[in-house]
Amino acid sequence: MAEIVCIIGNKGGTGKTTLSHMLCQGMGLLGQRSVCVLTDTHREPLSPDGRRYLVADARTREALGKVVDKIRALQGWLGVIDGGGNRSEMDRKLYGLANLVLLPFRDSHEDIRTVIQDLETFPRAWAIPSQWPTNPWQQEAAEKTIREQLGKYADRLLPPINTLSASKLLLQTNIPDKLPTPLGNACRALAYQVLDMLEVACEAPEEEVEDEAAGEKMNEAAAPSAAEAFDSASPTRH
Repeated sequence: MAEIVCIIGNKGGTGKTTLSHMLCQGMGLLGQRSVCVLTDTHREPLSPDGRRYLVADARTREALGKVVDKIRALQGWLGVIDGGGNRSEMDRKLYGLANLVLLPFRDSHEDIRTVIQDLETFPRAWAIPSQWPTNPWQQEAAEKTIREQLGKYADRLLPPINTLSASKLLLQTNIPDKLPTPLGNACRALAYQVLDMLEVACEAPEEEVEDEAAGEKMNEAAAPSAAEAFDSASPTRH
């Protein structure tokens, strides 16, 4: 049976969609099969062409039920559901069906106030700092804020995902043929952490120092079989 990861949170703009695609990209780089599931009615489906993962459109309640059922039936897959923002009812629904729940938040007092409320509402969820500053002084200030305001939840905080402008490439309708190496490294690290939390065996990734042209060929063979497996199971793939 597949694992389901839901990325939710009551506040918009915290990086849920970016994190969803980074996680799926990382899964592909680690040789894992995954599906990124769109539920935000304010977004349009992205093309699966050139991606190391599949995408599914679940912007209606009926479609979501069908997609989740299909993913659950696929042995060894991972479904990553992008919950969208400002949808408390949807967040509760996704929380109920997820194996792992992530609550991204940015370096702002408003985000932190909201994630505290979400941590209280969803006791199995983990908070993950998203779009985190890389400037040393900004990092120090952000870490101080976390210690002061989120100290009570220290055991439910994951390592931050630093701001990476290249991550926007994953949200393009069609992604470039080659993606920057730092983006690949960040995606691998995130995916490995999630696999570890789900207790899915996976070899620790090595950080790439050059482009991934060689790795592209190594993974191409697995992509058609992955797409074929999901196509036969789910009519909602886009």
